[in-house]
Amino acid sequence: MKISIVGTGHVGSAIAFAATINPLATELLLLNRNLAKAEGEAIDLSNASAMQNSNMRIRAGQIADSENSDLIVFTASVPYGDPTRKRTELAAENFAILEQWIPPLAAASPGAILIMVSNPVDALTYAAIQLSGFPPGRVIGTGTLLDSVRYRALLSSELGIHSDDIRAYILGEHGDTQFAAHSVAMTGGQRFYPSDMSAKLFQQTVSMGYQVSGLKGHTNYGIALATMMIVDSIVYDLKHTMPVSVRIDGFLGVEDVCLSLPAVIGRAGITRILFPVLLEEEQAAFQRSAAAVKESIQALHSM
Repeated sequence: MKISIVGTGHVGSAIAFAATINPLATELLLLNRNLAKAEGEAIDLSNASAMQNSNMRIRAGQIADSENSDLIVFTASVPYGDPTRKRTELAAENFAILEQWIPPLAAASPGAILIMVSNPVDALTYAAIQLSGFPPGRVIGTGTLLDSVRYRALLSSELGIHSDDIRAYILGEHGDTQFAAHSVAMTGGQRFYPSDMSAKLFQQTVSMGYQVSGLKGHTNYGIALATMMIVDSIVYDLKHTMPVSVRIDGFLGVEDVCLSLPAVIGRAGITRILFPVLLEEEQAAFQRSAAAVKESIQALHSM
């Protein structure tokens, strides 16, 4: 198993560290626009790896060195600058980075699975499908996975139930139009219907990423481990179900856009997309998310 991580900023380096602590590959390759930064990270991680029961090779390199990668984790992004900056404001600059990197990466590793982390993740996941030429099932955006984990953690604290036993999803856009799918949230076969408590916790979930960024300037640890959940399910073919950004073609009348729905993830990538039965207001929320992401996609195509 060969994993290439593109981008060694706060998020990429956190993912690389997580991959070093839990070595799932024989080789970990780091790529960055500033090669010296990637080389420094590789040396540091190799030192850390020496204290693990692992013989994983960690190195920095160029796109040509990524040849025959099994997994490509794409985190490259322009700096946020203002930590409260909206994800959609990064679209044009990050799309330019994708145009430079994705085609040659795909050519070097035509059988790879591509995990998109850069924001706005839904529009860029769609762009990555187009630029790579990969089947949609082999391009996975982290989407609302971390949002859903945050929401479950808040519910866990409120309900006194372990978060692993709570099945609750944030769906749609990884952004301001995301929504909690209350109608399918449950534990032990008991559903959680909308309440003042769940609505309050959802609002906390929506603002949490901006809150963390405002306090420390960026987010990295949560998204790093969320990404590793996807990697783990691919490497071990676990077939875990996670809310991730996938191409939607026909659900609730939504076509040709990437949004988060529960998807089964295994060694081949996305093996199945699940289509939950949503309440009317949830269906409308999903369609609003689709409209927002389509607007971002159309703006990129008009550049």
